[in-house]
Amino acid sequence: MVLKDTHILLGVTGGIAAYKSVELLRLLKKAGANVHVAMTDAAMHFVGKTTFEVLSENPVLTDLWKDTQSSVTHIDIATSVDVALIAPASANFIGKLAQGIADDALLTTMLAVTSPIMVCPSMNTDMYQNIRVQRNLDILEEDGVHIIDPDDGVLACKTVGTGRLPEPWFLVDRLVALLTQKDLKGRRVIVTAGPTVEAIDPVRFVSNYSSGKMGYAIAQAAEKRGASVTLISGPVSLDPPVGVECIRVESCDEMAQAAISCLDAADIIIKVAAVADYRPMDIAALKIKKHQDSKELSISMTENIDILKRIGELKTKKQFLVGFAAETNDLEKHALAKMKRKNLDMIAANLVGSHESGFKADTNKVKFFFKDGGSKDVPLMDKHKLAHILLDTIIEQTG
Repeated sequence: MVLKDTHILLGVTGGIAAYKSVELLRLLKKAGANVHVAMTDAAMHFVGKTTFEVLSENPVLTDLWKDTQSSVTHIDIATSVDVALIAPASANFIGKLAQGIADDALLTTMLAVTSPIMVCPSMNTDMYQNIRVQRNLDILEEDGVHIIDPDDGVLACKTVGTGRLPEPWFLVDRLVALLTQKDLKGRRVIVTAGPTVEAIDPVRFVSNYSSGKMGYAIAQAAEKRGASVTLISGPVSLDPPVGVECIRVESCDEMAQAAISCLDAADIIIKVAAVADYRPMDIAALKIKKHQDSKELSISMTENIDILKRIGELKTKKQFLVGFAAETNDLEKHALAKMKRKNLDMIAANLVGSHESGFKADTNKVKFFFKDGGSKDVPLMDKHKLAHILLDTIIEQTG
């Protein structure tokens, strides 16, 4: 939602990584942004101008004298954009921008940009590590330009090292982070997510249907809003959000140890994980074999530590603790009882069972309950949008 209706200047300079700019443009358009593309002469040796014109649905600026609708087209673009993104940024472009040189359409436009600027270097490893290039990057950073470090890997020149342009999805993610209000800056947030698994034997376990999507969305949203985020995750198939410290665990005991060890430094704790309430009393050392003379198998279970309750006992008055309650009936009754029993400041409760809400779904419908007796209904929506509403609500509650 951050990029919807945003005006973006996408600058493309000369380098083999210019082919990634096409996909980058597609993702920006998919997110609802209005994109103006400006290319250097060198960039057009790698990717054609027409490709960017078709995808952006806007004229592409390559020449101050030929590609202009008025004598100040470059100024019109520069003053209308909300952000400028240069990807890839060559050593030549970086040096000239750092020194304020305006000898082509893109550089001239950039000198008139007053909105945030993100520069994504991409080049041969030795070029990138050259002291002059690094000095120019330092100048840009000191001037307030946001620099995205290149990735390591095999480059087009067969060199193995730093210099690859990060993948387009990563650049979009960092652009969203740049444009997101930093209302959680300076706060440390712990999020638990996903299921826990409790071993029965070396090949079987007890678990639940949690996908981790809600917890991961909250961790991602908090990071973008400036928080320092630790995500404690049970086994899921999701990649950790960019910029988030991720601690992988499996069992309830492992999650409890990780959460309690991080607790002292936390300002906000959001406990989303679906933790197994019970675990097998004894874990078989070898795989339990099927017995032909018996059709039944009994497993004795013992209660796990209640992580949320323990954190509620340990937390200070300055810490804000949020729990989640997935219920199948009597939502308000169970949620309020859980909030009181576990000393929560807030609980997000939802009814599971619908394909649109709860485990595995990309959407969720919840109701927030607060320690002071208040409540708030949140309609069905995408979990990423819900994550921001949850954080908005936490900020309202904490001041």
